[in-house]
Amino acid sequence: MAKQTTQKQNVEQLRVNEKKWSKPLMDAGWSVLPNIIIEKQAALGLDPLDMNIILHLVQYWWVADNLPHPSVSTIADAIGVTPRTIQKRIKALEELGLMEREERRHTKYGSVTNLYSFNGLIKAVAPFAEEKLAKKAEDQAADKARVKSKKPKLVVDNIQKE
Repeated sequence: MAKQTTQKQNVEQLRVNEKKWSKPLMDAGWSVLPNIIIEKQAALGLDPLDMNIILHLVQYWWVADNLPHPSVSTIADAIGVTPRTIQKRIKALEELGLMEREERRHTKYGSVTNLYSFNGLIKAVAPFAEEKLAKKAEDQAADKARVKSKKPKLVVDNIQKE
C-alpha cells in the first residue's frame, strides 16, 4: 500500500514538473540534485565549472549502486571545454574531498571510463542540510507559537447564578 502511495505521489510530482517545464522537456530526461548543494556551492568551494561538472555527472546517476561513468570527453563536449580542463577540475574536486574517482583498467594499455562517487560531497554538505532543517523546525515552531498567541480564548460561562 505504501509503495502504491509513493508511486502515485511520484506521478503527481512529475505532472507538476511537466506544468513548469513542459512534457517534452521532462520526457527528454531530468535529474535530481539537492537544493542545499546549489545554495551552499560557494561555502563548499565549488566554482561554476565544478557545479556544471557535478550537474553533468548527476544526470548519469539514477541508482545508488550504479555510479555515474561518462567519459571525460563526453563531459567536456557537453560543457564546452577541453577534456584536460575536466581532468584538472575533477582532480581538484578529489583534492577537496568532494568527489572520488575510481579508475577502471581492463588491460595494461587501456581502460574504460572512470566511476565517480559523490560520498565526499554528501558528507561535506550534510552539516548545512542539518542546519537548514533545524532553522526550518525553529521557524515552524515560532509560526505555531505566533498563531497560538493570536487566537482569542473563548470563555463560556455556562453556570447560571441564582
